[in-house]
Amino acid sequence: MQNYLKKAGMAKFQDREVTRYNEIIKNWDGKEVINGPALIGVPLSKPSISHSGACFAPGAIRNMLGAYSTYAIEQEYDMKHALLYDCGDIEMHVTDLTECRARIASTVESLTKGHNDMLPIILGGDHSTSFPSISGFAKAKGTVGVIQFDAHHDLRNLEDGGPSNGTPFRSLIENGVIQGEHLIQIGIRNFSNAKGYHDYAKQHGVTVYTMRDVRTRNISDIITESIESLRGKVDAIYISVDMDVLDQAFAPGCPAIGPGGMDSSTLLEAMHCLGKEPLVQGMDIVEIDPTLDIRDMTSRVAAHVIMEFLLGRR
Repeated sequence: MQNYLKKAGMAKFQDREVTRYNEIIKNWDGKEVINGPALIGVPLSKPSISHSGACFAPGAIRNMLGAYSTYAIEQEYDMKHALLYDCGDIEMHVTDLTECRARIASTVESLTKGHNDMLPIILGGDHSTSFPSISGFAKAKGTVGVIQFDAHHDLRNLEDGGPSNGTPFRSLIENGVIQGEHLIQIGIRNFSNAKGYHDYAKQHGVTVYTMRDVRTRNISDIITESIESLRGKVDAIYISVDMDVLDQAFAPGCPAIGPGGMDSSTLLEAMHCLGKEPLVQGMDIVEIDPTLDIRDMTSRVAAHVIMEFLLGRR
């Protein structure tokens, strides 16, 4: 009599023709030279100014990579022979947020310096993680330009509450990690920011594309324009994707949801375009709270952000 038993959790339907995206992920052993894109989890959301379970997002996004195949029908290209490393998650200190930021910065710096051809894909966490992530990235790469997808400027002052998920780009500018003129913000929308922070952006030379710009222009033109404005001025470009750039209909798992945002197709087209650019050498995805999500909708978009970026990179 045939035995149909398998290990617990392994008795799943298998299709010999399908390669799942998580099957091209290789867990880094800590020794091998990383040559290509690599996931780094940053499970931190304690500095969020609103309730957030974004610390659970790295695992949720990884799980969603297993929900899709490696085949891109529009390009008739199969990513099954590509390789995506996974470096694991950075261990956070339980109570010391300064120590958490130091761990993030030093880990990103050491990995990026130690592996010249590595492209870090950082899975947040809330947006406070971008300050240490980009700080470490800049120490490894030199002068860095940032293209930020976000409903918010994230240029809040540091006096009212200290470093939080609303302050990463002000922290980067005021600590001299990046110049304001090397920061490009895409998707900033109505009723999500104070006038004082828009004024701060203008005073420091930050380029701002509002949602009106996104609605009335082709996103690929905005991306091309953004890259060309940084070319020759920076050594590397870092992409920061705050998932609340999306309309609440596409990202119900974001703590700061709202109407009037970007649709997922537009964001994915932007990621594909950015993946083609060699100057783009790092990215993060932040502000997903899986405890608020509906059927992992927001984490699924995040998985597609990674997949479309790497498809453009092929």
